[in-house]
Amino acid sequence: MKYRIRFGESEVKELWNDLASKFEKDLLKGDEKKKFKKLGKALTYLSSNPKHNSLSTHEIKPLSIKFGKKVWQSYLENKTPAAGRIFWVYGPGKEDITVIGIEPHPEDKKRGGYETVKLSDLPD
Repeated sequence: MKYRIRFGESEVKELWNDLASKFEKDLLKGDEKKKFKKLGKALTYLSSNPKHNSLSTHEIKPLSIKFGKKVWQSYLENKTPAAGRIFWVYGPGKEDITVIGIEPHPEDKKRGGYETVKLSDLPD
């Protein structure tokens, strides 16, 4: 099954739209270019196989409880300081995956772990 990738409202949608717009205009530089490439690759894997080995997808129970729906975490990158993570849920449609957060790895106890993760609302 191929999934349609959607973006949660607010920050996640704005981040993707900003990166995609700059990419189309060839304005991505440095870290933005790296982030866009990593995000694009991860979203391609996510749309074709959410359990792809490279994503290391797993449920985050504290976020599932907080959000009221199973929240999954997939890797944007690994073995780097503050490695990026994608937080997502299945839905709202049967063939949809909605990205509700893109953040650095949150498990640093000094920063409060998953309590600090900001999740966006699902689109209508």
